[in-house]
Amino acid sequence: MEEEQPHLFALKTTANREDQVVDFIQAHVKKRGLDVYSIIKPHKMRGYIFIEAKDRSAAMEASNGVPYAKGLLDKEVRYEEVEPMLEQVKVQMNVQINDIVEIISGPFKREKAKVTRIDQQKEEIIVELLEAAVPIPITLKMDSVKVIRREGEINDEPKEDED
Repeated sequence: MEEEQPHLFALKTTANREDQVVDFIQAHVKKRGLDVYSIIKPHKMRGYIFIEAKDRSAAMEASNGVPYAKGLLDKEVRYEEVEPMLEQVKVQMNVQINDIVEIISGPFKREKAKVTRIDQQKEEIIVELLEAAVPIPITLKMDSVKVIRREGEINDEPKEDED
């Protein structure tokens, strides 16, 4: 089964209240477990935020009843239209060798892996999937993983005898 592409919707808001709308929507999404993947507040653009969701109904439900939200625009937005408005922010990732990470994007999304190498210049890491029968190194961008366990933490016990 092929994974469906997320859709992008523009939500009209009261100018200068975009941050509050984002906070309310985040709370709705968390509380109701909606299929909303990201909420984008474009740099230097007032009166609009963008909601990346599974479908229009998920975006509608996330913004329904939110103060300062004036409604979704009828037409879906293309990513190319929003991209120039986004500010690229370099974040120093705190990933270390032997960390256990969860892959958060790409074909291995939701898989857990162990970091074996880090290339700071290319902003890439090499991981090995934990569930794989044979360890195969996979190269990923640093921003496509999140650290879930660090070696040396209290709950770091070998799990190789599990069946």
